[in-house]
Amino acid sequence: MGSSSLVGGGGAAVCNNGTAVGGGGSGGGGSCCDMSLRCWCRWRLEHRWRWLSLFSSGFVFFLGCFVLYGSIATLYAWLVFKPSYDGGVRAGMGSLGCQEDNEGSWSIGVFYGDSPFSLKPIEQMNVRRDASAAWPVANPVVTCASVSDASFPSNFVADPFIYIQGDTLFLFYETKNSITMQGDIGVAKSTDKGATWQQLGIALDEDWHLSYPYVFDYQDQIYMIPESSQKGELRLYRAINFPLQWTLVKILIKKPLVDSFVINHDGQYWLFGSDHSGFGTKKNGQLEIWYSGSPLGPWKPHKKNPIYNVDKSLGARNGGRPFVYNGDLYRVGQDCGETYGRRVRVFKVEVLTKDEYKEVEVPLSFEESRKAQNAWNGARYHHLDVQQLSSGEWIGVMDGDRVGSGDSVRRFILGCASLAALAAIVVLLGVLLGAVRCIIPLNWCPHYSGKRSDTFLAWERSHLFSSKVRRFCSRLNRVPLSLRGKIKPNTCVGKFVLAVLFAVGIAMMCMGVKYIYGGNGAEEGYPLEGHYSQFTLLTMTYDARLWNLKMYVKHYSKCSSVKEIVVVWNKGTPPKLSDFESAVPVRIRVEKQNSLNNRFKLDPLINTRAVLELDDDIMMTCDDIERGFNVWRQHPDRIVGFYPRLVKGSQLKYKGENHARKHKGYNMILTGAAFLDSQVAFERYWSEEARPGREMVDKFFNCEDVLMNYLYANGSSSRTVDYVRPAWAIDTSKFSGAAISRNTQVHYRIRSNCLLKFSEIYGSLAGRKWEFDGRKDGWDL
Repeated sequence: MGSSSLVGGGGAAVCNNGTAVGGGGSGGGGSCCDMSLRCWCRWRLEHRWRWLSLFSSGFVFFLGCFVLYGSIATLYAWLVFKPSYDGGVRAGMGSLGCQEDNEGSWSIGVFYGDSPFSLKPIEQMNVRRDASAAWPVANPVVTCASVSDASFPSNFVADPFIYIQGDTLFLFYETKNSITMQGDIGVAKSTDKGATWQQLGIALDEDWHLSYPYVFDYQDQIYMIPESSQKGELRLYRAINFPLQWTLVKILIKKPLVDSFVINHDGQYWLFGSDHSGFGTKKNGQLEIWYSGSPLGPWKPHKKNPIYNVDKSLGARNGGRPFVYNGDLYRVGQDCGETYGRRVRVFKVEVLTKDEYKEVEVPLSFEESRKAQNAWNGARYHHLDVQQLSSGEWIGVMDGDRVGSGDSVRRFILGCASLAALAAIVVLLGVLLGAVRCIIPLNWCPHYSGKRSDTFLAWERSHLFSSKVRRFCSRLNRVPLSLRGKIKPNTCVGKFVLAVLFAVGIAMMCMGVKYIYGGNGAEEGYPLEGHYSQFTLLTMTYDARLWNLKMYVKHYSKCSSVKEIVVVWNKGTPPKLSDFESAVPVRIRVEKQNSLNNRFKLDPLINTRAVLELDDDIMMTCDDIERGFNVWRQHPDRIVGFYPRLVKGSQLKYKGENHARKHKGYNMILTGAAFLDSQVAFERYWSEEARPGREMVDKFFNCEDVLMNYLYANGSSSRTVDYVRPAWAIDTSKFSGAAISRNTQVHYRIRSNCLLKFSEIYGSLAGRKWEFDGRKDGWDL
C-alpha cells in the first residue's frame, strides 16, 4: 500500500505530505518522477519560507536586544567611566607613556626608619617639598608618568636600587619602554633624601630586556649587574661616565640568571641568582649560589646548588639588595605565592660557606596598606633596597603595584564571560517570547529530513559520537516548546520571570563593560608636577547620625590621598574606634560645647596642610575627591569645593546652586564639602576679627560656612573660591531623617540674615563673580 496513487486519467498525484499535485485529464497525466520532483520542490519551498520566517523574527529580536542592551551599556560607560577633569595632569605624560600593561603598573616609593626593620613611608615623616605645595610628600615618588615626562615613554618602573654619593642619591631602576616593550635601565637623582627626583635619562639600553640593576663599588670603580636572562648570560658593566655611560667588562656566567647580586662576606665574594631555564626547576622557587675571590670571577658553583628548588611562595628568588645590620647578613626574597611579586620577605643568613648555607626568616615589620587597589602598592610589592645614610638614618626604596600580575587578561576573560552569559539570557528571552523557536539549526538534527548525500549518511552511521551529538541537538530543540509550555509570558509568573531575566541581562552587560572597558577599578590620586600628597578628612557629627558615620568612614578611608579621618563629636556619647571599619587612622575629637564653630577649631594634631571639610551625609566617589584635592593643590590659597553659591544684588538672599548656574557664576563655596588650608583657614576663623561672626553662628546654629567665605574674601582681593563639579553626590540625610537643616525655607531665611550681617561687618561679596570652568565641571566646553 503506497502513500500516493493515480486514480484514472484525470486523477491528481498526492505527495507524501498529503498535498495534491498534477491532474489534468487523460492527456495531461505526468510521470511519477515528475510528480516526485514537484513534491520535493514544493517541500523545499515550504521549508525555505519557514526558515525565512524563523530567521526574520529571530533576527529582528536579536537586533532589538543588541540596540537596547548596547544603549544601556553606553549610558553606563558614560556615567561611570567618562573621563574626569584633570587639568591635563592626570599622569602628566605623553600619549605613549603609562599604557595598560599586563605585567602591572609598578611605581617606586621611599621609606625611612631608625633601622631596616622599622621603615615608614615618606608621608608618615611629614616631609615638605616646598612652602607652596601641599604637604606631606606622599608615595610613590617615581612613576611611569615622571619618566615619560622626561621624554622616555615608560609603562612602569620597578626594581629600584640606590647608589649614595655624599648627600646625593642616585636611583637606578627598570623602566619598560612603551615603544620597544622591553626593559631599559633608567636613572634619577635626588638631593633632598628622596623626596623629589630629577630624571637623568636611560643609563643602559641593550637589544634585549634589562632589569634588576644591581649597582656596587669595587676598587674605586662603580659596577652594575643587570638582569640579562633573555640574552642567556650574566653581564658585568662598569661606569665610564657615571651615571649615564657604561661599558661591558665581561660575561660573568654563561647562564640565564635572574635577579642576581654580588656581596663580599667573610673575605669571599658570593653571587646569588636564580636559573629558571633548567628541566624540573620551579619558577620563582629556585636559588643558586656561586663564589669567587673577586667580583670579576671566575665563579665556582656552591656544593649544594641549587640551594632551593621549592615552592615559589618561600622567597627563594631575590627581591633586592642584601644588607648588613648589627653584624648580621640579611637577604631579601620574593614571595610569589598568590601572584608574581606578591610581597618581600627577609631572611637572616646564619651559615654561608662553600659547602653549607642556612638562613631563617625574620619579620620585616612592614605594614601593608588597607586601601587595596586605591593604594599605589595595595596589590603587591616585590623589591626592596635599604641602606644607611651618613646621618645614621636608614632609607629604603621599594616598588609597588595596584593590581596583580595578568590583571588585564583576567578582566578581559571575565568581561567576555559576562557577555557570553548575556547572549544566553537573550536566547532564553527569545525562547519565552516566541521569537526563537529553534536553538540548533534543523539540519544538525537526526530527524531532519532534508536531502543529505548517501556518503554523509553512511559516515554518520559509522560514527557513534556524531549520532549522539545529533540526538543531543534534537533534544535541545525541544526545550523552547517545553519552556513556553511551563512559563507563559502572559501570566504574572511569566512576566516576573521575563523581568528578572531582563534585569540579570543588564547586570551582565554592565559587568562586561566594567571588566573590558572600565579598567582595574583603582581610584588613584592626581599628581601635581609629578608628586603626590595627602590630606586630612574632617567631619562633624553627633550620636543620631552614627549609622551614617560608619558607612562614611568605610568609604572615604579607602580614597588614595586620605591620611587620617578626624571626627568632631558635638553631642552625645562618642563611639569607640573599634566601631569603625577604616583603612586609615580615625581620631574622635570630643567637644564640650555643641557648636558649629568646632568645625574650624585649630587642631595641632593635624599633620597635613590640606583639610577636606566634608559633612557626614555627603557621599561622592573617591575620584571626585581626588580631583578636588588636585585643584586645591594648584591654588592652596582658595576654598575649593563641590557646592557653589552666588550672592548678588542689593537685597541679599541666600539661594541654591540652580541660582548660580542660571546666572552663570559663583562667589561662594559651601565648606560642608571643601578643601581648606588647615593653618590659614582655622587661624582666620578664630581670630579676633571673626569673633562677631562666630557669635552669630552660635546664636543661629547656622552660617559657619558663610562666615568662612567672608573671611577669605576679606583677606584677599584676588580670587578666593574654586568649584569642582562632582560626577554624582548623594545626601544620605534624606533617607535617615537626621538632617541638621530639615526645613529648607527656614534654613535659607536664616542664611539670608547672615549674609546681611556679614556684609556689614566684612564687606559685600556681591562685587565678586567667577564663571564656571567647563573642565572642572566635567563638561566639554
